[in-house]
Amino acid sequence: MEQKIHVLHVVGRLNVGGAESRIMDLYRAIDRDRIQFDFVQHMQQKGAYQEEVERLGGHVYVMPRFRIFNYFSYKKSWKKFLEQHPEIQIVHGHMTSTAGIYLPIAKKTIGAFTIAHARSAGVDKGLKGIATKILRKNLSSRCDQCFTCSKLAGEAVFGKDAVKKGIVKSFPNAIDVEKFAYKEQTRAKMRKQFHIEENDFVIGHVGRFDPVKNHLYLLEMLSECLKIKHNVKLMLVGDGRLREELKQKCQEMRLESRVIFAGNQKNIFDYYQIFDYFVLPSFYEGLPGTAIEAQTSGLRGILSDRITNEAIVTDLMKQKSIDIPAKEWAKEILQTQSYERKSMVEQVRKAGFDVKEQARVLSEFYCKAIGQ
Repeated sequence: MEQKIHVLHVVGRLNVGGAESRIMDLYRAIDRDRIQFDFVQHMQQKGAYQEEVERLGGHVYVMPRFRIFNYFSYKKSWKKFLEQHPEIQIVHGHMTSTAGIYLPIAKKTIGAFTIAHARSAGVDKGLKGIATKILRKNLSSRCDQCFTCSKLAGEAVFGKDAVKKGIVKSFPNAIDVEKFAYKEQTRAKMRKQFHIEENDFVIGHVGRFDPVKNHLYLLEMLSECLKIKHNVKLMLVGDGRLREELKQKCQEMRLESRVIFAGNQKNIFDYYQIFDYFVLPSFYEGLPGTAIEAQTSGLRGILSDRITNEAIVTDLMKQKSIDIPAKEWAKEILQTQSYERKSMVEQVRKAGFDVKEQARVLSEFYCKAIGQ
C-alpha cells in the first residue's frame, strides 16, 4: 500500500476567508486515506478551522510573521521547520507575498515539490504593497508549478509573460455546490433568526472588513436604495480591522437599524439563503468564491468591473463600474429586484466549480508531481 502524500499548505491565518475556505472544501472532499493536508499559518492565535483540520487528521504549525526586517530569521525558521518535517513532499503556497522565500528553501532542504498559488489580483497600498511586488519578482522561476484562480490573478502575481507562455496552470476556486443550493425552509428559518420580516429586501455581502472590499461604497448604495424603497436591509457577513469604523459610519449615516453585522460564519451557505440580492464592489479580487456561491444559490447580483469576468458563470450576475456614483448601483438593484429564484447547481458544476471534481483533479496532480 502506498504511503500518504503529505502536502503542506501555507496561509496567513487558518481563519474563515476566501482562500482558506476553498482549501478546506478541497480537504473535506479529497481522499484523505491517500493525501494528508497540513498547514503553516503566520499567526499564533488559533484559527477558526484548526480544530476541524486536526479532526480530519492534519496538523497546524505556526511560523513567525514576515516583517521585512526579520528576513534572515524568517528564512532560518523555515529551514529549521522543514528539517524537522522531512515527511512533507509537497509545499503548496497560497501566501505568495513570501512564497519566493519559503518555496526555494523547501526545495533545497527536503526536496519538496513546490507550488505557488495566485489567489489575488492586487496588493495593499503603500510600502507593504511595494514590498510584496518586490518579493514576488520572478516567482514563476522559483517554484515547480504556478497555479492561479483566474487569468487576472495569474498576471498580477506571475506576470503576463508567464501566463502567455502557459507556465501558469488555472485551478478554479471550487465550492461544495450542493451545500449552496437554494432552500426555502432554510431561508425562512435564518430570516426569522435575524428578525427579518417577510417583505424586507436584503442585500448581502460576504467578505472581510478590509479596504479592498469597498464597504463604504456599500453603505452609500444602501442609503440610495432607502431613498426609493423603505424596507431595504444590508447584511454584512465577515469580520476584520474595519468593523468598528464601519459601525461608526453606520451611525453617522443613520443606517444602524438597516445594517446587520453577522460576523464570520462557518455555515456561510445558510446565510446566502437570507439574501435577496448579492453585491461585491471590490477594488480587486482573484476570483471571488463568494460570487460563485451566490450564483449557485440562485441570487441575482452585481460585481465590480475590477473583478475578472471569469467569476460570472450564470446570467444572474453582471458587472458595474465602481467609479460611478453608488446611486447607479442602487437603481440597478431595485430595477432588477424581481426574479424567480432557483438553485443553479448544475450550471455552476458544468462551469467547473464543483469541489468534488476539482479534488479529484488536484489529487491526480499531486500524485503525478511526486511520481506516484
